[in-house]
Amino acid sequence: MSFLGGAWTPNILWYLREGPRRFNELRGDIHGISAKVLSARLQRLAADGIVERRVMPTMPPTVEYELTDLGREILPAVDAIVAVGHRLKERRFKQVRPAIRPGARARG
Repeated sequence: MSFLGGAWTPNILWYLREGPRRFNELRGDIHGISAKVLSARLQRLAADGIVERRVMPTMPPTVEYELTDLGREILPAVDAIVAVGHRLKERRFKQVRPAIRPGARARG
């Protein structure tokens, strides 16, 4: 499952689950990703057979990316990663947030 490595790959798969997306649509969906990193991740996913890169016969040419059957098989793993991430986030929030007693006043 090394193809899931990298900070952005699960995000890319998450947004492609809803159907074909153009490069700039994905870039807008995934806040903080650079064009260079997105391009490299999409190339790698296409080389691994997880994403299909399709050049549309338009002027100017447009490119769409879509999950392959293999890519759709990976979605349950992505869902599991997301679920664990949410649980970890909740756990950290509970540890960081100080317990406030009813009627207690904040010091400051």
